[in-house]
Amino acid sequence: MDKHTKLHYMKRVDDKCAELPWYVTEYIDSRKRKLSHTTLLNYCHDYLIFFDWLVAEKLAADDRKDIKLNVLESLTVREIENFLSFLEYQLGNNKYTINRKLSALKSLFDYLQNKAETSDLKPYIQRNVMAKIDFNSIKESQETVANRIEGKILREDDFEKFRQFVAHDFGELNKSNKRMVRFHEFNRERDTAIVSLILGSGLRLSEVAGINIEDLDMNKGQVRVLRKGNKEQYVYFSQQALLDLESYLKIRETRYVPEKSENYLFIAAPIGRKGKSRRLTPRSIEKLIEKYAAAFGKPALTVHSLRHSFATRYHLENNDVPRLKNQLGHSSIQTTMIYTHLTDEEMRKAVNNMDK
Repeated sequence: MDKHTKLHYMKRVDDKCAELPWYVTEYIDSRKRKLSHTTLLNYCHDYLIFFDWLVAEKLAADDRKDIKLNVLESLTVREIENFLSFLEYQLGNNKYTINRKLSALKSLFDYLQNKAETSDLKPYIQRNVMAKIDFNSIKESQETVANRIEGKILREDDFEKFRQFVAHDFGELNKSNKRMVRFHEFNRERDTAIVSLILGSGLRLSEVAGINIEDLDMNKGQVRVLRKGNKEQYVYFSQQALLDLESYLKIRETRYVPEKSENYLFIAAPIGRKGKSRRLTPRSIEKLIEKYAAAFGKPALTVHSLRHSFATRYHLENNDVPRLKNQLGHSSIQTTMIYTHLTDEEMRKAVNNMDK
């Protein structure tokens, strides 16, 4: 991801911090060197929800920015459990999301108790209620995870069917809606390239959104991406993705008219007559996949499930878990092993076909 985009995200983090108590800003600043900008932004969103809840429950000052450290120190286990219930029943968060938000709060409270120091070398808080709160128990075997993913991925011919739908059929399906047809005509090469790249490489959402023109090596069929932990890696993509990227690159400059300094690969359509080009954000990519998936008749499809689709197909055709681990950027091979279970049924059919 280029410097300009990183600065943009960090400004968003700073803007969110300006709405939070000073000690939260201090904690976020202490993590900027080790956590990605997207993780920091998620932390800020989680803290805003928590501090707003404290205000709404009249457990703190009327303004979230004015909430004192002694408020956090005096919170009870029951109050935190009530907050977690609020996340589940009022906000509709699932157990995974609640665990993620709880992790963000645990990190903040740990910093306040064990790392931050006053001028007389005392911790900011003496008592840490978050240390007494357990994560939601989520015990799933790899088979269970595989079964959960099973209905949310593309298989075999669906790869090309979905690609063709994005490239052509979506416009035909909506030909009575002139505005939608025009929008599709304008963006179909770009959108096809995005779908084809994810299905042909297994890249993460943030990785796709962060690609710049100079990151592409069309001769080798590789793209340079920044993976989790800020690790730079060259990732291979398929021949079909190469063809779709070439088609998109042919019209990129004339249709989206980017400034010379704007070297990001995927560009958002300009809004209004004087609209300027800008990088397509991760959320925008999510929304366009959601739009096509719903029209295609598979509303459960997401960017992440397209990544799963690639991984499942790769394992079925190559049966090389270590290479797949590297391609996906997994830190643990156990994560990659999920896809060995996803393809058990196909493997059974392939073996049985040997007798025919």
